[in-house]
Amino acid sequence: MSISLKRIQAIFIKDYKEFSRNYAISITLMVPIMLALVFREIGSSAPEALGFLLNISFVLITCFVQACLIAEEKERNTLRSLMMTPSTTTDILIGKSVLVFVMSFVVLTIATLIFGYQPANFWVTLVAFILSIMLYIAIGTICGLFSRTLLEASLSIIPVTIVFTAAPGRVLLDERFAMFKVLDYMPSSQLVHLLSISPTGYTVEELVKPLIIILLWTVGLTIVSVILYERRLKDE
Repeated sequence: MSISLKRIQAIFIKDYKEFSRNYAISITLMVPIMLALVFREIGSSAPEALGFLLNISFVLITCFVQACLIAEEKERNTLRSLMMTPSTTTDILIGKSVLVFVMSFVVLTIATLIFGYQPANFWVTLVAFILSIMLYIAIGTICGLFSRTLLEASLSIIPVTIVFTAAPGRVLLDERFAMFKVLDYMPSSQLVHLLSISPTGYTVEELVKPLIIILLWTVGLTIVSVILYERRLKDE
């Protein structure tokens, strides 16, 4: 399927203008930076703290903003209009994801630098970071597709927050409920595992395993978001 950079750029510019006028959504960009400042102030430098900061930020920024952008198009009945243009599904989804990706990457990079985290392997951590952003963009797209209004989009991320952000805390339940061990394979849990690897000594398996699991989640949910996008537009 061909990709038109001009169409992607046009969608990106349109979303940027709409986003810049929505101060309620724009204010969410400050949350990760404020959390990083708080953690630094109280002297918390544990990888688990950074994992919490990133996982909650992925939901509050990446997933939330993406869901709102999609839901706003549906609320204004402009998403179908986009589908009727020469823009392909790939053009539209990439165009509507670029803004969220750039914002998430820049803001969370700043927050991580403020936090002062030193990764065990810079490149592996960077890839996991990028994959996680793409993962939550896919989740936000799915939430937006099932929301008719911005309010519904705001509420739709609550289950995401509960399931994905709380998954790394499953260690509190492992001893009593063995079934909760499956939460260890959630991408948020794997990200915490990756961040917890010591820079002084680690194996290749310790680095690769979390990365592969996050990659599988990202590919799977991205495919689901594309399928649902085309199906929801045909059903409406």
